[in-house]
Amino acid sequence: MRIPSRTWLGIAAVGLIFAATFSVVRPRVVSARGGVGAPGDDSGNMPVIDLAGYKNMVAQYHGRPLVVTFWATWCGPCRDEFPMIVGLAKEYAPQGLVIVGVSLDEDSDLPLARKFLADMHPGFANYRQKPGIDVDSFYQGVNPDWRGTMPETGFYARDGHLARYFVGQKTRDAFVQAIRLIMINTDAENRAKGSPSAGN
Repeated sequence: MRIPSRTWLGIAAVGLIFAATFSVVRPRVVSARGGVGAPGDDSGNMPVIDLAGYKNMVAQYHGRPLVVTFWATWCGPCRDEFPMIVGLAKEYAPQGLVIVGVSLDEDSDLPLARKFLADMHPGFANYRQKPGIDVDSFYQGVNPDWRGTMPETGFYARDGHLARYFVGQKTRDAFVQAIRLIMINTDAENRAKGSPSAGN
């Protein structure tokens, strides 16, 4: 029995609609309600994150020194600094340092951000700032002194407080000094040094 070509076209159309419906990947939002999974591999898979999710992510690493770098593909200094951060992650990870990236790229730049991560092979988690949020509130919630200048990097002590931060591109030596501060010093020593300080 021969099936008419119109029937085949109908079956093919239904199949395409079915495939398109279930193959759309929606970004995960990391928020206060949800936990942080295993985001950001070298393929550029970056779950979106809001301020509550950011605070939850920082809390997840309580007890470990944490560096969070904020970057974007449109930011030249960010692109220049990122390979150094990747190298530092590989160097200090065996000693317990955790590095996490947060991309501030817009949806329209997502393909560039994914390609950037695929080329860089960071080996650490990367998130993406949730589109449509109040960015000023996000910046202030991350660091009260941050006004959106890029790159921005936060260095969190083992107890989860922001021990130091950098606004703008910094040297490898400055990064190493800040990493040693959060890795070597005890929580009490970090707190005794006062409020977080901007880097050199």
